[in-house]
Amino acid sequence: MIVLSSKIHSVFATVAGVPLPSPPTRPALRARYEARRREVIDTAAKLFAERGYAATSMSELTAATGLAAGGLYHYIEGKDDLLIAICDELLEPLLEQAQEIVAEAAPPVEQLRELVAAWVEHVVTHRHHMLVFTQERQAIESQPRWRRIRSQRKAFEKILDDLLARGEADGSMTFADRRLSLLALLGMVNYTPQWVRPQGRLSPGEIAAGYCAMVLK
Repeated sequence: MIVLSSKIHSVFATVAGVPLPSPPTRPALRARYEARRREVIDTAAKLFAERGYAATSMSELTAATGLAAGGLYHYIEGKDDLLIAICDELLEPLLEQAQEIVAEAAPPVEQLRELVAAWVEHVVTHRHHMLVFTQERQAIESQPRWRRIRSQRKAFEKILDDLLARGEADGSMTFADRRLSLLALLGMVNYTPQWVRPQGRLSPGEIAAGYCAMVLK
């Protein structure tokens, strides 16, 4: 599981000028608080993916997390904050991984394979988060907070597009239409959580290798 970074939490703390519950300052208590908060977010992701965001009540979320009545508000401000947090847990670590991969001194085609492998692994291990992102994001797309999530998604897509362009330039990748190949790769990987199942026939690594084989021919 990817740990929710302190940077993400600091963003939440100033959302719309409304202070959210602050974590304890003592390291041990803060670590316990953030671990419990991640459990709350993961539980919400599972419920939203299975039942739908609109159909899931705060009382159902409280019951599923095992918190006392009102205890949920110790970790989040409201249901829409959970939806934002789910998207952040999905996109922020993925963007950081992508930035680290393309900063390595490796040929573009190797970087692409490494990036797709990390990407597939991430969306598979965050299957519920990805389902919520694709199915429920319209509930918050009109909010100012969505701009940050949209910018993270576009930054990741630009890294991927630049990588394909570098591969095309050095001759290690050949595309009939690079933009079409980019869209195909985005579609294949992002749709994976819709059909992948734990202990399925293919591992995340095998799925990633198959996607790369199709795009790279």
